[in-house]
Amino acid sequence: MRNVIAPAVSRSSCRGWALACLGAAVSLPPLAFAVVTTAAVLGPGAPASGVAGLLPLGFMVAIALMALPRWVRRGSVALARALLDARLPVPADRPRTPWGDRLRTAAWLLAHTLIGGALMCATGFGLFAAFVFPGLWLSEGGEIALGWFTAAAPHGWRGAWTPVLSVGCLLAVGYVTAGATFVLRRLAASLLDHSPAERLAAAEERTRRLEHRNRLAQDLHDSIGHTLTASTIQAAAGLELVDRDPEAAKRALSSIEVLSRSAMDDLDHVVGALRDERPPTRPQPTLAALDTLTAQAERGGAHLTTQVEGDLTRLPATTSREAYRILQEALTNALRHGGSSAVRLNVTASAGRLRLKVTNSLPGQATTAAARSGRERTGHGLTGIRERVELLGGELSAGPAPDGQWLLSVALPLPPAGSA
Repeated sequence: MRNVIAPAVSRSSCRGWALACLGAAVSLPPLAFAVVTTAAVLGPGAPASGVAGLLPLGFMVAIALMALPRWVRRGSVALARALLDARLPVPADRPRTPWGDRLRTAAWLLAHTLIGGALMCATGFGLFAAFVFPGLWLSEGGEIALGWFTAAAPHGWRGAWTPVLSVGCLLAVGYVTAGATFVLRRLAASLLDHSPAERLAAAEERTRRLEHRNRLAQDLHDSIGHTLTASTIQAAAGLELVDRDPEAAKRALSSIEVLSRSAMDDLDHVVGALRDERPPTRPQPTLAALDTLTAQAERGGAHLTTQVEGDLTRLPATTSREAYRILQEALTNALRHGGSSAVRLNVTASAGRLRLKVTNSLPGQATTAAARSGRERTGHGLTGIRERVELLGGELSAGPAPDGQWLLSVALPLPPAGSA
């Protein structure tokens, strides 16, 4: 008996019944519109055939008008997900909703209102029969006329069938509700799921979000890696100088503090952007801030010589941002493997090309404690640089130079002067 009753009173059926009630309520404004429109068009004393033909048409027109706003589809999807347990994706946020999606939304609203109205009628009739017949039998007995159907419920044992009818009516209402819930769930999956255009838009949005997260991760790697490398070298240098040159050791500790604060700012910014799924609002550094980058490298212990040719403020924004990150990672690698040795940085912006060159001691040549502590850590800096260069269609070379130094050279294409 429990297996028979369970489907009729399941939580899913109850939520489906609530959704059907909403559908019945939603049908009232279109029905009123259809009645008013029919009365206005046909006038008083219209034949029943004309009313029967125009009333459904007015109802469907009203439903179609209701489906036009974008929020109607979003609300329908939200209700189906909450009350039908339908696995439906959120509609893509597009500036213009295609007519195909609006027609599918209208079809869903029509089915929702019709099924909801039919279920409410069935529920009312079933509950009426379930309670009125036993009540009549328990009182003095009598007859009940339901349209063309008349049933007698005499008092005494001859009317003992009424409790059985009551239970049957309640079960029938439950199973009708379960059936309506099943039909609504199938219709929702068919009419409210993503259309091909929405699937394409959703895939593009996921790709954009993944690219954004990967870019933030790469930027965080570059920023934090640069700071940690510089801080490690400064800490090692401070340990060497703490006894013979306390003032230099203090300067090293002060540099670590400045670098760490900058790294915390970058970390808070990136984590906040990842958590909120929002694009970064903080301006990204470009080659216009090259002085800041070189100052950080010098605080990290590098003996840096910088040569700049060309106007770095007129570079394309994307190229300038990526070039900044490339130089940041290159200087980090120079500090990591060369320690406090000399580093030469050349930036040349000429017609059609942006050239970046970073020269430092080969790994293994530096023998200071700072350089040794830097070489103990390995990473994926060169891989990240190569990915950025390939993204911009540039060229990268990295390896020993003829003078015995390590040379990293990058050439990035620039648009011709005067082009958009």
